Amino acid sequence: MFMRKSAAAIAVLALTGVVSASAATVTAKGTGVGKDGDIKVQVTFKDGKINAIKVLQQRENPVLSRKVFTDLKRDVIRTNSVDLDVISGATFSSRGFLDAVKNAARKAKVKLSANGRAKLKAAGSNLAPVQDYDVVVIGAGGAGFSAAIEAHNAGAKVVLIEKMPQVGGNSLISGAEMNAARNWIQPRLGILDDSAERHADDTFKGGDAKGDPAVIKTLAQGALPAAKWARDYIGVRYEPDNLFFFGGHSRKRALIPVGQTGTEYITKFSAKAAELGIPVITDMKAEELIKTDGRVSGVKCTMKGKVYTFNAKGGVVLATGGFGANAAMVKKYAPDLDERFKTTDAPGTTGEALYMAERAGAQLVNMQYVQTYPICDPVSGTIELIADTRFDGAILINQEGKRFVEELGRRDVISHAILKQTGGYCWVLWNDRIGAISKTVEAHPDEFDAFTKNGTMTVCKDLACIARFTKIPQESLEATVSRVNSMTGKGNDKDFHHRAGLVDLSQGKYYVVKAVPSIHHTMGGVRINPKAQALDAEGRVVPGLYAAGEVTGVTHGTNRLGGNAYTDILVFGRIAGENAAWEAASRR
Repeated sequence: MFMRKSAAAIAVLALTGVVSASAATVTAKGTGVGKDGDIKVQVTFKDGKINAIKVLQQRENPVLSRKVFTDLKRDVIRTNSVDLDVISGATFSSRGFLDAVKNAARKAKVKLSANGRAKLKAAGSNLAPVQDYDVVVIGAGGAGFSAAIEAHNAGAKVVLIEKMPQVGGNSLISGAEMNAARNWIQPRLGILDDSAERHADDTFKGGDAKGDPAVIKTLAQGALPAAKWARDYIGVRYEPDNLFFFGGHSRKRALIPVGQTGTEYITKFSAKAAELGIPVITDMKAEELIKTDGRVSGVKCTMKGKVYTFNAKGGVVLATGGFGANAAMVKKYAPDLDERFKTTDAPGTTGEALYMAERAGAQLVNMQYVQTYPICDPVSGTIELIADTRFDGAILINQEGKRFVEELGRRDVISHAILKQTGGYCWVLWNDRIGAISKTVEAHPDEFDAFTKNGTMTVCKDLACIARFTKIPQESLEATVSRVNSMTGKGNDKDFHHRAGLVDLSQGKYYVVKAVPSIHHTMGGVRINPKAQALDAEGRVVPGLYAAGEVTGVTHGTNRLGGNAYTDILVFGRIAGENAAWEAASRR
């Protein structure tokens, strides 16, 4: 009789997600809602405390959420508590995970500790307060990883520090396309006349001749070697049969990573750094560059209230990105970009390192040039990667149903044109023919779900349905599409001279998404030379200080052309790391 009752009890517990192995050990399942769907866990409790957590299901970004399922999971077990700070930059993933554990505890009727934060603070850190390296790299995005890996391979003892809990920064969340003239895909598309010189000329003109020609030349000449290095050494995979044609370029030359985001790069960079044994220390915020006898010789940092010093024999590489997520700083240098604008940038892109560099003697230039990305989500401000169909023929229309700008124009030109339209927004419209080329819906299913749920996107079988959804006059919409269909092919756009040629939109199904401009890239920053050395106001080298990526200010002039960011971070990250390593070797 006792055995029959126990079996029945276990069956009931199993139905509720709770299984009792013994009086002291209970296993329960719990669910929470993450950023990209449900997070399901199985928690084992022993003597009323969390003994183990197994993640059964989650669809979160693997880089942004990594610390959620490693560090946060570890801390929940250590403290027997969900009263913990979320992982910065992975807020929704953190909350979903903590809620799942809390849900499991409730099912198991286990009371968790209410003072997890205090327990963690008391535990402290095991890091040595003073550490010696040849090269210290600040910022674990694409430029930082490139610098650290090349410094290591040049024989330097290197460390990579990052103020955020996870690596990646803007390099992770971008579309991550990379311009490289004469790349291996261009011949497959019949593009045989591109060159580094043409790429450099496009970049110089695209920035209104405000960029440094010598730095731009280095960018363009180093692009293809950097792309091959990423492909062959780092292991980055690129789409085999397509390129992006970004606005301002005279040729289609942007390589597309598999997945169409920076996740492909950052996961491969992280794996390579781990393989090489390069320490990557997160939650470590650089506060001040150290100068000894006139040269930058290290950096003072803080982590959870404690101070750390990283000495650098060869020098420090700044790879900290721009300041697009610092609204006050953006408004300081570009007053017109006020509170109306959200940002596409990662939360750590706040620009403090620029002032660190300035205090160390580096000159900041072109700070007033702040770029908006024209096609962003009106709700969150993030880039609508799903609308990259614009590069393959999607059109931009206003609330009146009319085209108003060349879809492949410069980002600043398109952004300003959108702001002049009714409501300060536009609609991006494409059909299955274009979608079959871009494959953005397949590549970004989470965006598709989010945008359709928040009411900014829909799919329709005909234009009448599109008109109802957008509240655009159907007659006007049909007239615009009809005119586009009459001007397809390169050189036939009589209205806005679409440089790649309009694509036929006569057949559905149709896709449409609402879009606004958001703060995207800050062109200003540390003045550098082609060796990635920081320069002062007189053009002299600041000894021991290197910079790469968006933290620099002389590459893009007034306006960065699409696809040039990853070229910038890889080319100059590699140069900075290698040169800092050589400097360390010369000082041994």
